[in-house]
Amino acid sequence: MLKIGDEFRHKFSYTQDDVDTFARVSGDTNPLHIDPQAGKDSMFGRNIIHGFLGASVFTKIFGALWYVDGHVYMSQSMKWFAPMFVDTEYEAVVTVKEIFKEKNRILYTCEVFEAGTDKKTIDGEALLLNKKQYVWED
Repeated sequence: MLKIGDEFRHKFSYTQDDVDTFARVSGDTNPLHIDPQAGKDSMFGRNIIHGFLGASVFTKIFGALWYVDGHVYMSQSMKWFAPMFVDTEYEAVVTVKEIFKEKNRILYTCEVFEAGTDKKTIDGEALLLNKKQYVWED
């Protein structure tokens, strides 16, 4: 069973097509994300990924990769520290921070790094409920 300090790692990247699709679906058509000239003229020198697209890796992890059967999101907090770019490999790390046995909940730290570095792009926490997977024997 899960214990404090357990972690899950997942490497991922996004394409410009992913960013364009997210812009269309979310309605966030900020030129900084989708217009090559606006990206080139920006302080970043190129287009950046939407912050929420970068952070959506956590819903992928909890919804499809890590103890997924029965997960219900209770909360998610995030801070963005650096822009993310297309065709760049990142690594998401979720770590068990606190366990609430009586409520079948776990508080995770949620971080994204440029793969192979300690450059953090996203930091936050997620609280998840799972009455199927988060069951501890006393």
